[in-house]
Amino acid sequence: MYQRILVPIDGSTPSNQGLNEAIKLALLTGARLRLIHVMGSLIYATGFGVYGDYNGDLILRMEEAGKQVLEDGKTRATAAKLEVDSLLIDGLGMRVSEAVIQQTKEWGADLIVIGTHGRRGANRLLLGSDAEQIMRLAPVPVLLVRTPEATAKDYVASQAQSSK
Repeated sequence: MYQRILVPIDGSTPSNQGLNEAIKLALLTGARLRLIHVMGSLIYATGFGVYGDYNGDLILRMEEAGKQVLEDGKTRATAAKLEVDSLLIDGLGMRVSEAVIQQTKEWGADLIVIGTHGRRGANRLLLGSDAEQIMRLAPVPVLLVRTPEATAKDYVASQAQSSK
C-alpha cells in the first residue's frame, strides 16, 4: 500500500481538501507525507519572466507565504500524529507540474494527492491545469480531490474581496 504520499499545497480551498484526503489515507496506510509548495508559479499566470521581472520584496513575500502554507499544513498533519516533512521549492521558471513530477521521482513517492478546482471549458484553457499535467506525466498514481464548484466560487469571491 502507499508509504510515501506527496502533497502539493498552496493554501487554497482545493489544496486544503487534498491535504485532508492525504491525511486520511496516511492514517489508513501508515504512510509518510511530504508537503511541497512551489514558489513562483505566478510566472505562468502573469507573464513575468524568470527572476529579472520580480523585485526582491515580491520574492521574499512569496517565500514567506510559501513557508507559512507549509507550516500550516505540517501542523495539521502532525496533529493527526503523522510523520511529515515539507519542502519549499523555488519554482521560478518552471511549471508546478514539472516541480511535482521531479520531486515525486527524487523522493520516491508512490502516490500524489492534489486538490483541484475542477475547471472546465474556457477557464481551464486560459488558466491551464497543473493537476491535469501532473496526472498525465506522473510516474505514480494520482488522486485528484475535486472541490465542489460552489466552494471554489466562494473561495474566489472571498479572495477578490480581501484584495480590495
